[in-house]
Amino acid sequence: MSNADAVTVSAAEFHRNIGKYQDIALTKPVSITKNGRERTVLLSAQEYSRLKRRDRRVLGTDELSDQQLDAVRAARVPAEFAGLDSEVKD
Repeated sequence: MSNADAVTVSAAEFHRNIGKYQDIALTKPVSITKNGRERTVLLSAQEYSRLKRRDRRVLGTDELSDQQLDAVRAARVPAEFAGLDSEVKD
């Protein structure tokens, strides 16, 4: 779902027609505003679950394939970012 597909509605309008916006949220996000500012977003349960699954998946090194481990070992920081090294030094 992209933000271009989102429907924006005021909190008052949302409360008057909650069922309508719940139905819309099954196919696209419903952005709910208060005093003209986006405050909350209503999503389908399916979309929420999809986002939660992607939220943070942590892998142990024992779960990586040999090919993935080789890629990590071979990775090098591009020279253009060498100046950032000082940020991680004590």
